[in-house]
Amino acid sequence: MFVWVKRVILALIVLFMIAQFIRPSRTNPPVDPTLEINASQSVGPAIHFIFARSCNDCHSNLTVWPWYSRVAPTSWLLSYDVKKGRSAMNFSRWGEYPVEKRNDLLKDICKEMSDREMPGSAYTLLHPAARLTDADVQTVCRWAQVGLGASSRSD
Repeated sequence: MFVWVKRVILALIVLFMIAQFIRPSRTNPPVDPTLEINASQSVGPAIHFIFARSCNDCHSNLTVWPWYSRVAPTSWLLSYDVKKGRSAMNFSRWGEYPVEKRNDLLKDICKEMSDREMPGSAYTLLHPAARLTDADVQTVCRWAQVGLGASSRSD
C-alpha cells in the first residue's frame, strides 16, 4: 500500500510540473484613452478608486497579474476569469459600446454590486481590499443613475 501512495504522489508531482508548460495568455491589450470609460462618462475620484480596487483586474485592459497567475492550474482559472470579465464589460473599451449597451451595463453594475455578485467571492478572498462596503455600493449606484440620466438627456 505504501508503494502505491508513493507512486500516486510522484505521478501528481510530474503532472503538476508538466502543467507548468501549458501557459495561458496573460496579456493586457493596449489602452486607447479615447475609448476608456472616463472619456465618455464622468468618473470622479471615488468611482475611479472603487473600480481600480475592485473591478479593473477583470473588467479592463489594466489587469495586474499576481505571481500566482504564473502557476498552473491557477493561471488557467485567472486567464479564463479575465477573458470572461473583459468580454462581459471592459472599461478600457467603453467608448466602443453603443449607448443602449452602456445603459444596460450601468444598470448591471449597480445590480450586481448590490446583490454582492461582484466582485466575485474568489477574487475578494485573494484580494480582501476589493470587498465593497455598503457605502461603495451606494456611491457606484448613484453614479450609475446619474450616467443613465445623462445618456437619456443626450438622446
